[in-house]
Amino acid sequence: MTDDATLTKLVAVAQAARAKAYAPYSNFQVGAAVLDEHGRIHAGANVENASYPQGLCAEASAIAHMVLAGGRRIEAVAVAGVADAPVTPCGGCRQKLREFSADGTPVLVADATGLRARYTLGELLPASFGPHHLEKRT
Repeated sequence: MTDDATLTKLVAVAQAARAKAYAPYSNFQVGAAVLDEHGRIHAGANVENASYPQGLCAEASAIAHMVLAGGRRIEAVAVAGVADAPVTPCGGCRQKLREFSADGTPVLVADATGLRARYTLGELLPASFGPHHLEKRT
């Protein structure tokens, strides 16, 4: 289990990443941070594009940074966005997170002032399809 100090730092990194998002069209900035199996934190921010479907979500950006650094397992996730309701990962990002984490992986949701909600990936993506489905069976 990840300690509270690490989770607090994870949220702070996601909040800092949010401030660097490139969101000139929606003005909806999102930051994310993932904790890998080596204890390293990798940040990401949403990057919009004038051709809307070509944008990049914060979670996908953080995952890409983790993979580039050699990480292969997500131990915890933090997402920071400001809205009336807690900003959770979109459906596509939930599946991307699933590729590198298990049902019990904590997903912390924050805004600019602090933690708003805590979920597990399994709560956000129940009965998910993941890498274990593709393992060869005999």
